[in-house]
Amino acid sequence: MEKEYELIDNEERHQYEFHVEKYTPRIEYIKSKNGEIYLTHTEVPPQLGGKGIGSQLAEKALKDIEKQGLRLVPLCPFVAGYIHKHPEWKRIVLRGVHV
Repeated sequence: MEKEYELIDNEERHQYEFHVEKYTPRIEYIKSKNGEIYLTHTEVPPQLGGKGIGSQLAEKALKDIEKQGLRLVPLCPFVAGYIHKHPEWKRIVLRGVHV
């Protein structure tokens, strides 16, 4: 079973992140003034690859975005792919944006 990691919204660095050993897997974002959030880049260090950490990070970030009532624009291919595999998350994607 994969370990659960705590989601950190590092507003100073504009990214969601986990702290895993000495590594920081992250999803970078841009928040607009009108309630949109653009997820621009996901990075999981190669040493942590294949453990489901990226998917867990994406899911927890999407839950946080939904909780905040933001409209999502998934520019990052990883996040777009995650939403494609889990279409229930299309509910928070900005209307008119195709995933």
